[in-house]
Amino acid sequence: MVLHSVASFNSFNLNLFNLIMMQSPRGTKDILPTTINAWQQLEGIFRRVSSLFGYQEIRTPIFEHTEVFLRTIGENTDVVGKEMYIFPDKGGDSLTLRPEMTASVARAVVQHNLTASNPLQRLWYAGEFFRYERPQKGRYRQFHQFGAECIGSSSPEADVEVILLVVKFLSDIGLKEFSLEINTLANSEVRTRYRKKLVEYLTEQKSSLSPESQERLEKNPLRILDSKHPLDRKAVESAPTILDYLDNESAEHFEMVQHLLTVEGINFTIVPRLVRGLDYYSHTVFEFISTALGAQSALGGGGRYNDMFEEFGGKHTPAVGFAMGIERILLILEQTNPTLYRQTTPDVMMITIDKESYPYSQTIAQTLRSAGISTVMDVQGRSLKAQMREADRLGAAITIIIGENERTSGKITIKDMQSGVQETAGQENIKEIVRKMLSLSY
Repeated sequence: MVLHSVASFNSFNLNLFNLIMMQSPRGTKDILPTTINAWQQLEGIFRRVSSLFGYQEIRTPIFEHTEVFLRTIGENTDVVGKEMYIFPDKGGDSLTLRPEMTASVARAVVQHNLTASNPLQRLWYAGEFFRYERPQKGRYRQFHQFGAECIGSSSPEADVEVILLVVKFLSDIGLKEFSLEINTLANSEVRTRYRKKLVEYLTEQKSSLSPESQERLEKNPLRILDSKHPLDRKAVESAPTILDYLDNESAEHFEMVQHLLTVEGINFTIVPRLVRGLDYYSHTVFEFISTALGAQSALGGGGRYNDMFEEFGGKHTPAVGFAMGIERILLILEQTNPTLYRQTTPDVMMITIDKESYPYSQTIAQTLRSAGISTVMDVQGRSLKAQMREADRLGAAITIIIGENERTSGKITIKDMQSGVQETAGQENIKEIVRKMLSLSY
């Protein structure tokens, strides 16, 4: 490594260095105060809806031993082969920034033996994830997801429960333009038979496949079914579907999923070539699709995974779950529900006329804050006129002006900024007066 002193940099290099250092890394995005309210409201709704279904929050580290993802997601998937952020730590261990959460949750469940105290675990999460892929609208290299896992049940009822959770969440955030696509990947025996037939068919079509799918043919042929490449789409038009190879167990499971969705009035489309991008799925898989951003795009999805826990040394534990991209949902809500993006405003702004009155003004502000009333103060020593302009800019519902007269008399004038109504109160009554004015304002 060659080290250069700052003095050896010419002005061009310094400007280039400063430009790079002043930008967030490619594929990442700052979440600013102008949008954070939408994030917080969305998180609050997901937390509430998850609780309605009996799910509890789980949080795991943002990095895991690389083997956690190699053994569960699949070494031949795009996520593992192309997209994971892998790095050695100082002890020589290979660590990976988590690209998804299901494997981390399974690892945590086995490590802490959660199913010993309760064989059925309902868990939800929200957090940051990392994949090295081409950034595009609503898709980043550091991205955020909500998700939930129902662990310990092999029944189709559990599959439908997590789908209903998503539907409730989308309904509660006011998102109406979405559809549900479902498929089954059946059990391992069916998949083995189907994979053989699919490989036979695709081998005959190999010259017509994209270069990437020609490689997948040997390693992960099912992924060719949901390839977006025009060559692959044409090649698989007449490919056999797994629905033609279902045994009784797989067929009954899938039929019950459809029945339970129909009972609840949930519209769905069976898409025989829906396989999702990870190796661990079996039986039900699903995606939620929206056209709210123009071109059809996935909001999120999930499915059943019955064999993952054994990869961590646990006992056989059936499970089903889903994940949804927060950035993609927020892009839609920015258009359909802009009230989510309304910034929070303070209840009260203290207007302090002179420096000597600041301690008294601060005491009143603390009194209001202790009562749960958001209160801001001028800490820049600005003029009365400038402070009033700031109160308007912030959208404060109430202003309280403090000067020599107020601090010597103990009487305070409280003004409703919308109606112009003013009331005078002693310091001991200020909380009650402010609360009353706020109730009238909102």
